[in-house]
Amino acid sequence: MSQAVGFISSTLGKKILMAVTGVILFGFVVGHMLGNLQIYLGAERLNHYAHLLQANKPFLWTFRSVMLFCVSVHIWAAVMVWLRNRAARPVKYRRFNPPGLDYAARTMVWSGPILALFIFYHLLDFTVGTANPDFVRGEVYHNVLASFSNPLIALVYVAANLLLAFHLYHGLWSLFQTFGWDHPRYGWVRRVPAVFFSVLLGAGNISIPLAVLTGVVK
Repeated sequence: MSQAVGFISSTLGKKILMAVTGVILFGFVVGHMLGNLQIYLGAERLNHYAHLLQANKPFLWTFRSVMLFCVSVHIWAAVMVWLRNRAARPVKYRRFNPPGLDYAARTMVWSGPILALFIFYHLLDFTVGTANPDFVRGEVYHNVLASFSNPLIALVYVAANLLLAFHLYHGLWSLFQTFGWDHPRYGWVRRVPAVFFSVLLGAGNISIPLAVLTGVVK
């Protein structure tokens, strides 16, 4: 028990917690996107998919609890690592531009909190319904159109998913380093899956509000 506590209290332990929960959350994002893309198959198909999820309440609430736990641990570990890094270097560098620190890495500090706020809004929009202008419980296809027909809301979703793509890119890229799957000579290899999945998920998610705005989905 003491070894587990000591491991979690270490910086490496927190990074591994971030990596493991990140993999679980990444799997959820993939599944969530695949489910949402059924909007292109019509209202009946998307609503049927949503009804199947809602029908199994024990599974649904267990799944939600696991996701909430993973999000909480992921955020906690990220904040702890950031605070420890800040405490180790209270005075900022005059110039800090190490190799490998790209735009996605620089935005991780604030992209996480913004995405947390977006998730909260997303739940109010499509799960609770209080943020949706014309929410009808159980009619997911209708609710998506009602929300994304507003250009401002659609653009918020586009911006949030662009931010999510950057977050996923750096997260997937860092994952290999955290688990020691890295080599100075072949470091570029880990960028390939990071770029592929971040672009794929970003494009898939962004396509839905844009399809509603442009009338592709009616």
